[in-house]
Amino acid sequence: MSILITGATGLVGERLVPRLLQAGFACRVLLRAGKPCPPGAVAVTGDLLDPSTLTEAVRGVSAIVHLAAVFRTQDTDLIWKSNLEGTRNLLTVARDHAPRVRFIMASTGHVYDRHGPHPGRETDTVQPELAYPASKVAAENALRESGLNGSILRLPFVYGDGDGHLQALPKHVAALGFHPANRMSTIHHRDVAVAMTMALAGDFDGRIVNLSDDAPTTVYELVRLVGGQMDASAEPMTNPWHLHIDGSLARQLGFRPTVRTVCQAAQEGIL
Repeated sequence: MSILITGATGLVGERLVPRLLQAGFACRVLLRAGKPCPPGAVAVTGDLLDPSTLTEAVRGVSAIVHLAAVFRTQDTDLIWKSNLEGTRNLLTVARDHAPRVRFIMASTGHVYDRHGPHPGRETDTVQPELAYPASKVAAENALRESGLNGSILRLPFVYGDGDGHLQALPKHVAALGFHPANRMSTIHHRDVAVAMTMALAGDFDGRIVNLSDDAPTTVYELVRLVGGQMDASAEPMTNPWHLHIDGSLARQLGFRPTVRTVCQAAQEGIL
């Protein structure tokens, strides 16, 4: 199967592309000029904000894995332009030039209400206020309204393969206002690839699917696991389900994480 991948050099894409190649997929990656191409993949130069560069990128592919997104910036205009306008451009070109393509979009567990009464569920009404999750919800809606077949995978905190993401958590917890007892859903890069392979096979078609491993872990434990320190507290939490997502639908559809917990990842040396 020939697939187009956006965001191939990002946190998730850099670790997903080699696994998809190893699984036998022919990977075409959309890259801006000057960006290095992952070994084994085929580079197509283009920009999501320039639709004229996308036609050749989508031509002849069976599926599109859309990972590209802007997240860590205070420039809300850039977030909206990249995450919504860029997605709309790709959807339009795909509909016009590859109408039978399977379109898989990576989204985020940040879309759920931080004050929600339970772990975030795919059936929850989502109206996030912050630019990043709000732009991702808008992009999700654009896919659902496009008429293209596909699925939306809402990812939790992704870590592993030495990406430094989990290791950077200690320096962010105070600024983000986490209670040490907050349990956060996580998923290893290895299992992002497991889920993406299922999505490419059509197992999630027409659905929004939360992905997570088997054990949401407290922020306090995560920080200590990577050698950091966090003040302990027994004070009540005001948002106990923040960043904790319900992964039961994925399980019903056959997803089984191979890295079931962050502790397993630590034991296997794959943090």
